[in-house]
Amino acid sequence: MHPRIFAILTAVLLGALGLGAVAVTQWVPAPAVQPAAVAAPAGSRAAPAAGVAASSPSPTGDPAVWTRSTLRNKLMAEMEATDPGVALADLDRITKALPYTVRFCHPIAHELGHAAVKRYNRDFAKVISFPHDTCAAGYLHGAVEEMLATSTDPGTDLLKLCAPQLRGPCVHGVGHGTMFVSKQDVPAARDLCSKFGTQSRIITCSEGLFMQLFGPDEEDEKAKAQLPADKLAAEPLYPCPEQPALFQSACFFYAPTYFLSSHDYANHPEVYAQALKWCLNGQAGGGANDCSRGVGSRTMKYNLDREDWVGQQCASAADGWQRKACVEGMVSYYTVNYTEAGAAGRLCAKLTNPEIARDCRSAAGLSASLD
Repeated sequence: MHPRIFAILTAVLLGALGLGAVAVTQWVPAPAVQPAAVAAPAGSRAAPAAGVAASSPSPTGDPAVWTRSTLRNKLMAEMEATDPGVALADLDRITKALPYTVRFCHPIAHELGHAAVKRYNRDFAKVISFPHDTCAAGYLHGAVEEMLATSTDPGTDLLKLCAPQLRGPCVHGVGHGTMFVSKQDVPAARDLCSKFGTQSRIITCSEGLFMQLFGPDEEDEKAKAQLPADKLAAEPLYPCPEQPALFQSACFFYAPTYFLSSHDYANHPEVYAQALKWCLNGQAGGGANDCSRGVGSRTMKYNLDREDWVGQQCASAADGWQRKACVEGMVSYYTVNYTEAGAAGRLCAKLTNPEIARDCRSAAGLSASLD
């Protein structure tokens, strides 16, 4: 029951955002990839190679190749000179024109949110008065985090930030904030999410909680200390099986984020198919489907300029159910990033594998007559 509730809520939240080898059996972190040198998987045409210098600026003054640091510095300076709305609009323009920047736009948007709260002296209504849906609402998440991290009574304030509407994206942002407040203590963060009372809002909050756990902000150097290598080696999907039922789906869905980063996906594209095999560790506990959807979502996020290649990764799934789950995640992220009408149909039309194309149309709710 709970996995279906989570899947439905995820689809609704994505819409509200408006964007919206050998099997690996041990999960031991590999050396971290430097954020400013993110490379695209082999064969990518739009993304730069790791370490490419940001030279040969365009006529607009933008560098030929964006890195996280150069894009972050531009937008922070732009926001300081104008306002968050201008910086966010520019971020949206750049990510739409250059899909490889989506790999690092969400944490940049987080930083903009943190800075905005400081700029406007914790006037949250002012902070979120600017359009903030770009990059999966990262600006909103960062703003909520900063509000809670500087609160003297976060357990009370987190229920007030999103009131009275308690919109999904804001509650999701509170989920990120619970991890800041609890200093990455998952049980304590769960307790904060549980204060929302209703199942739907607790699940929405849990999405932000586990997104933050498995993909922490890069300035939080201690975040990954909560994912000990020995426990991950003994239980590959740790800590998801230990979570209460209401929190498991979100945990399994976001777990591939850390798996991919700790296995250096940027320089080892074979790890996407390995991640699907790794998700099978969750079959006994019922988490394999959510995990496989998460792989599809992350694979699309990191390869938006290579839609058919992403589809081929889903085609490597162990069985039909896993392939479909992977495609569902793939479609969901694509439509989060490209919000215009017909985006899902455009994606499905680019897929050359007949089974993947059919699964895509099914996931997008498109007519089966196109088969």
